[in-house]
Amino acid sequence: MKIVIADDSDMVRERIKESLKNISTVEIVGEATNGKEAVKIIHEVSPDFVLLDIRMPELNGIEVLKKIKSRDNKIKVCVFTNFPFLPYKTKCAEEGADYFFDKNENIQVIRNLIEQLSLNGQVGKDA
Repeated sequence: MKIVIADDSDMVRERIKESLKNISTVEIVGEATNGKEAVKIIHEVSPDFVLLDIRMPELNGIEVLKKIKSRDNKIKVCVFTNFPFLPYKTKCAEEGADYFFDKNENIQVIRNLIEQLSLNGQVGKDA
């Protein structure tokens, strides 16, 4: 499973990469620190899965989500945010997010999701 991580925090991206490094079926094919960079990378590498922060410079995560889903609805998108408010969750679901998680939860939740999707090839909708 090819993954792009889009988050403006170096620390968050490193934690995610560290948590995924032992999953042999996962390959991090791109990292973005802002929304414009995320859109460019996603277009270039066509990932299977995008881990997307909501609050990023240049384009926010919701704008990036809209662009991803309008171009390729097969890419699975997980919004991972410090702002897990219901209006954000609702908007993300409306725009096609497949998953929505609070960054304050254990990073293990994301790892488990990605491992399950990559190993089983089963993708559900849980936004």
